[in-house]
Amino acid sequence: MKVINYENLRSYCYSNDKLIEGEIKGIALEFYGLGSQAMHGEDPMQGYLYARSGVLLIYPYSNPWGWMNSEEVALTDEILDVIFEKYNLPSNLPIISCGGSMGGLCALTYCAYAKRAVKACVANCPVCDFPFHYTEREDLPRTIYSALHHEGLELDEALRSRSPLHLTLDNKMPRINYYIFHCDTDHAVNIAAHSDKLVKAMNENGYSVKYEIVHNRSHCNLPLDAKEKYEQCVINEILN
Repeated sequence: MKVINYENLRSYCYSNDKLIEGEIKGIALEFYGLGSQAMHGEDPMQGYLYARSGVLLIYPYSNPWGWMNSEEVALTDEILDVIFEKYNLPSNLPIISCGGSMGGLCALTYCAYAKRAVKACVANCPVCDFPFHYTEREDLPRTIYSALHHEGLELDEALRSRSPLHLTLDNKMPRINYYIFHCDTDHAVNIAAHSDKLVKAMNENGYSVKYEIVHNRSHCNLPLDAKEKYEQCVINEILN
């Protein structure tokens, strides 16, 4: 059952499509971190930044505890269906999957399940080893159980099915370009337990990955130069 259409689209996501003058050259999906319930009444600065390059920015209004479960995949696919139909976009239009923290896991994991092929992924302090993360903090099991209990799998299998590290080890991640940023004083998503392990596995298994370790910064707290580099990775993948 399809629920979303262009008339009600902004109840389900933010989109900067009305800011773009001329051709839409690509789409950036930006997934929220754990617990975010934000809806945009006004266009954020990132919307204007991307619009100047012809990049259509979408923030899916996903379940705040979604962890890219099957429902979140379906929601994201449906939002893209509406956008592609509204603007009669070509099937090979570049799509870049992005996000930080839980949103970083979502950005990575969506690449493996997306209806339309994703061209590249850009992630900031992403959760990569999902089975480990289940034990990493006391606040996490309730959110993960909420996301995965209806998937019809045993917990360990469900965690592995949404874990970028395990999807990589099982060769289920697509062969695209990956850009990983991680702050080295991150106490919410430990860099050694997550991005270090993912990048090592990607390198050992022949994936294309660029790794930016951001020194002396806390969880997802990119300084201006790293934030600009993150955004430029998105724009470059769409324009080049």
